[in-house]
Amino acid sequence: MTSHKVLGKQVDMPVEIRQASAFMAMYSVPTAAAQSLIDYTGLEILQFRPGRGICVLVFVDYVDGDLGPYNEFGLVFLVRDHRADSTSVAQDLRSLTQGRAGALIHQLPVDGEFTLAAGRGIWGFPKVLAEFDVDHGGAVKRGSVSQDGRLIAQLSVKPGISVPGSGTNTSLAAYSHLDGVTRVTTWDMNPTGVRTRPGGAELKLGTHPIADELRSLGLPKRALITSSIPDLPMTFGDAQSI
Repeated sequence: MTSHKVLGKQVDMPVEIRQASAFMAMYSVPTAAAQSLIDYTGLEILQFRPGRGICVLVFVDYVDGDLGPYNEFGLVFLVRDHRADSTSVAQDLRSLTQGRAGALIHQLPVDGEFTLAAGRGIWGFPKVLAEFDVDHGGAVKRGSVSQDGRLIAQLSVKPGISVPGSGTNTSLAAYSHLDGVTRVTTWDMNPTGVRTRPGGAELKLGTHPIADELRSLGLPKRALITSSIPDLPMTFGDAQSI
């Protein structure tokens, strides 16, 4: 078992998140615009149809875990596996249906100093400090994230229908890039109580540069799918440079 020193504390791997909740909205975005935002990583946007990629906006409330309690907002793109030679939409779709798509964590504001240091130091996640106003408990899930008084995004997600198969373990390759290095981390999840629906999101963008990135993707617009997950245990392994 490996461990890391973070702000004078020992963090053993894998890191466990015992209790968390999340809600998210998935959007169809132009491949070219999305690729221009992530070229710095050396990764490629996965296309679910010609010229279109997938961007996910997600709010997570970490209630009980090895990094303490905190809020998080993720701007995530689905990307091709860095080891694959996929160049076609058909291959991308196979990767998507077979669970071999990767998730690039492009932006990751949080509101905790310890998770900021751990996220950047252990995995190279691009965590920055921000301010949150979030409600995970209501029927409509709502979240707002700002930095230095400038709104990044405000997202609300309406209730969906219960998804069969909750409680199934899911493993995802999470990609990150920091200080010139692209890394991949194994991210295991065991969600229960998942609810999802087509559309169902309201998104407001502010004046922050991250909001401008989202505008460059054609947002706000109708979401493809929205989901809420009231119970989301997770584990994160060590990062590997690629």
